[in-house]
Amino acid sequence: MNDQYRGLLYASMTALLWGFLAIALKMAVTDLSPVTVVWYRFASAFLILASYTLIFRRRDFNIYRKFPLRLLLTALFLGFNYLGFISGIKYVSPSSSQVFIMVGPITFALSGILIFKEHVNWRHISGFILVVMGILMFYSEQIADLAGTDHHFTKGMVLIFGGGLSWAVFASLQKTLVHKYSTNQLNLFIYSFCALGFLPFIQFFKFPGLSPGDYALLTFLGLNTVLAYGSLALAIKFTEANKVSVIITLNPIITFVTMAILTRLNVGWVEHESFSSLSIIGALTVLSGAIVVIMAGGRRNAT
Repeated sequence: MNDQYRGLLYASMTALLWGFLAIALKMAVTDLSPVTVVWYRFASAFLILASYTLIFRRRDFNIYRKFPLRLLLTALFLGFNYLGFISGIKYVSPSSSQVFIMVGPITFALSGILIFKEHVNWRHISGFILVVMGILMFYSEQIADLAGTDHHFTKGMVLIFGGGLSWAVFASLQKTLVHKYSTNQLNLFIYSFCALGFLPFIQFFKFPGLSPGDYALLTFLGLNTVLAYGSLALAIKFTEANKVSVIITLNPIITFVTMAILTRLNVGWVEHESFSSLSIIGALTVLSGAIVVIMAGGRRNAT
């Protein structure tokens, strides 16, 4: 398997994991504060990764001896992304949250072209246009409703939008580091830095009252962090930023399908959502645009 296909595979894994993430986060903030959930995600992800590193890659702990300032900034912006997204999703539905978080991969795609000088042809451009058109159709009702919503929805929108921009900065900084440091080293440092940074603000007193289901949900969120960001770092390493970004835009489709199924099943543990024919057409348009970009090929210019 060549590097291009490896990158696409890892990006697809990230999209799948993130597709379920919004729903899980919406459930988690009903019992815990956003900061507490964010800390648990980073802390559990660090413990999992540190255990693996201790057994198989002990030399990766050397990252703590000498690390660049850019790595600190990378960790800081990922922390902002996590906190902004989960704080915003407390006020909006899982599918609505995906409207605004898409600013992250779209901004990152532009950075791949403008900063990293990645090659782009007309098929990339046409595919990207299809993706943008599909997103606009997919979320047309949610976007149209913004004018009439209360300040809580607007607050959620702003928080998630800020989280998306923070993710774009994180991903751009990480792309400058993945060729010098291993994915394991970067994530090990980032998870530990963020876990320590959020530690003073968590609500320890709420943990004894959580149910086994709550702990299972938190465990899923921790595993999601390890697997999704490990896959993302490898995707960025093996293929172009604009391709990675387009594939990641598929994660709202996964959220859409999952929420449609849960709504049809009439479950009581997550807010129900309804989708129009236009939303479904938009979802298919996004998928078509992603396929166009993936099939377009291309080369990477020297940096």
